[in-house]
Amino acid sequence: MDVRIPTPLRSYTGERARVTAVGTTVAEVLADLDRQFPGLRFRVVDEQGRLRQHMKVFVGDESVRDLTTPLDADAEVTLMQALSGG
Repeated sequence: MDVRIPTPLRSYTGERARVTAVGTTVAEVLADLDRQFPGLRFRVVDEQGRLRQHMKVFVGDESVRDLTTPLDADAEVTLMQALSGG
């Protein structure tokens, strides 16, 4: 499936904005991304296996926080990183 990568994480993907991953849940897709691009998953998921506060995952147009969310084979996953500043 197609996974869109936010600009701050593209250093892990060789600057690619879109990559391909396999999995039947969001967690499996993140694990596959980490296999292909070591260190990427840790930027998205914390030590307890939860989505980091500043990260959002969209499946199609729907925002999801549950990493066990099932995915169709043709799903598009978008990782987004919130930006903050003062």
